[in-house]
Amino acid sequence: MLPFSVTILGSSSALPTLTRFPTSQVVNLNEKYYLVDCGEGAQIQLRKFGFKLSKISHIFISHLHGDHIFGLPGLISSMTLAGKKGELHIYAPSELKMMMDPLLKFMNESDADLSIIYHPLNFRKRALIYEDARLTIDSFPLKHRIPCCGFLFKEKPHELNLRVDQIKFYSVPVKDRVAIKGGANFVLPDGRVIPNADLTFPAEPVRAYAFCSDTLPRKQILPIIEGVDLLYHEATFCDDLKELALKTFHSTAKQAAEIATQARVKRLIIGHFSSRYKNEDPLVNEASALFSNTLAANEGCRFDL
Repeated sequence: MLPFSVTILGSSSALPTLTRFPTSQVVNLNEKYYLVDCGEGAQIQLRKFGFKLSKISHIFISHLHGDHIFGLPGLISSMTLAGKKGELHIYAPSELKMMMDPLLKFMNESDADLSIIYHPLNFRKRALIYEDARLTIDSFPLKHRIPCCGFLFKEKPHELNLRVDQIKFYSVPVKDRVAIKGGANFVLPDGRVIPNADLTFPAEPVRAYAFCSDTLPRKQILPIIEGVDLLYHEATFCDDLKELALKTFHSTAKQAAEIATQARVKRLIIGHFSSRYKNEDPLVNEASALFSNTLAANEGCRFDL
């Protein structure tokens, strides 16, 4: 299977700490990088954990609170200073362009060889926002103080695996093997039909990762994230501060675990921790009591799917 992983660059909420950076992550599918949110210091973390800026061409911004975007100007400036060329695609609320264009012009970055293409998000319904030969990325609405989206990274169905012994036995020509991987039967020169099931093994299962940024717990997302291999769901507070979570449109660790349980996901990672917590243990313990396969989104952690 192709490598598919999520690396945490930052796990703090609005106020960074000496040990936590604001929210940012890298989704890596077969060494193609997708940056999710870009909190302050994201470019430092990218370098620290071995990601080349030149390999990032797609950035996904969940919403326009500072702890999710303040790293973007610096990142783009460093990209242009390093001579990055081509296109940089940014999927974000439409207002981001209004902020970035004059800022980049002021910094004399607007004439660089890097072409920035903005893709506005839809905050009313689920939408396909990116697709290539291996992956689709959907956005879906969350419930925060300002418009906010989550993102679903999902592999496309894999081809069937050929049974080498049977391919040799029936002398299947190379030109027919692609069709067989896609599910076709094979017809011998004498007209006999060899069923596809005799020539192939089942394909590898499709893997999926869901990123749920700042949000109140929202049951509307359950059909979208159901059964994903890995779910990131913010957990800013412990449940004893659920009234504060409600007031600020955030979730508690217990609520994140409830969403993971109801969606029947395989693993849960929680993050966006309030700076009031010196370590993540109280939050992880609270979520784990309900959903045992819970892990903390600590800086530098890589989660393989």
